[in-house]
Amino acid sequence: MLASRLRSVKAIVLGHNTDMDTTAAMLKDAQIPVSEDPCRGCADPCDEGHDEYPSRFDVDMETQLLGSMKPYARQLVVSTGKADWAHDVTSVSGSLAYYLNETSSSSPPSHKSHPLHQKDTAAPNTVPGVHSSGSGTKTTILNGSHHSISDEPNQDTVLVFPDYKVLTEVDRSTTGAKALWADLQEERKGHVLPYACVILLCSHKKRDNRCHIAAPKLEHGLSVALEREHWEVHTQLSSHDLTDALSPPSSSSSSSSPPSSSNSDSDYLSQLKSASDSKRALIVKVSHIGGHKFSGNLIIYKPTGASVWYGRVTPHNVEAVVRDTIIGGKVIPMLLRGGLNLVVKGKGKTLNDW
Repeated sequence: MLASRLRSVKAIVLGHNTDMDTTAAMLKDAQIPVSEDPCRGCADPCDEGHDEYPSRFDVDMETQLLGSMKPYARQLVVSTGKADWAHDVTSVSGSLAYYLNETSSSSPPSHKSHPLHQKDTAAPNTVPGVHSSGSGTKTTILNGSHHSISDEPNQDTVLVFPDYKVLTEVDRSTTGAKALWADLQEERKGHVLPYACVILLCSHKKRDNRCHIAAPKLEHGLSVALEREHWEVHTQLSSHDLTDALSPPSSSSSSSSPPSSSNSDSDYLSQLKSASDSKRALIVKVSHIGGHKFSGNLIIYKPTGASVWYGRVTPHNVEAVVRDTIIGGKVIPMLLRGGLNLVVKGKGKTLNDW
């Protein structure tokens, strides 16, 4: 195929690293947990009965995958109950994504998005695409397939990462957007997500049909693989599953002292650790995250604050993703686009460890 040959030439000219042994070694040197499992897919042809992508499903397999995601501070996922959206979700007047984007310039970003990464202020290493949550200032705004859990029709439910929490009853208005930005500055608002992982699948057809084709196949494959490991798989939030709301820092008895956040941080961490032990997963389809040429694209968020961005994922890879990354807490080099908070200090520790 001509397109594939051109990409191969481009990779050579630009000096792209496409050797997985070199990539794995670089990740290990940066103290990123790496899967050692050599079996990361199916036989060809597949004998496991997995879904197949169409024969004309063209994916860039030639250029460098690692480094194809940009740094960000936070990611917001707004409830819509849909799996496809307008080309630019923030341009749809009257939507919460629109109001959040409209008011974002007046809301300074907060880097303290997760209690384990409060002191992260710069990228932890030089691995392309791997960042700390404090190394970016951008907040990306996505639409999600989850429904609002509010009883009011003009209120949405917003997932917040890497904070790993959900804000409910957010008014779909300029006032509601401003209130949400204020809540993010407070950092101790909302509920911790009661799942051991949240998986975001890009399904944005109006941006690129490949992701819309890949997302339902990956959702099915991931669900089957997780349930085989005796996990619960959810595709919607329920208010009944949410834990008690996080508490803001308590005021000190001395008016001259700043509010104490130690108790609220302890409560936050306790709820995150409880979620990590739950063997429950939430899968949500989302709007454009970039890199459609690397479809299927997914992001795995963990209660520890880590996010793993994978590309070129097929239904044949889902069992390895579940076994090695979701359960094992290690990244698969051949699928890795990048991520947040992937550096784990301590011999033998994984992305699931505290």
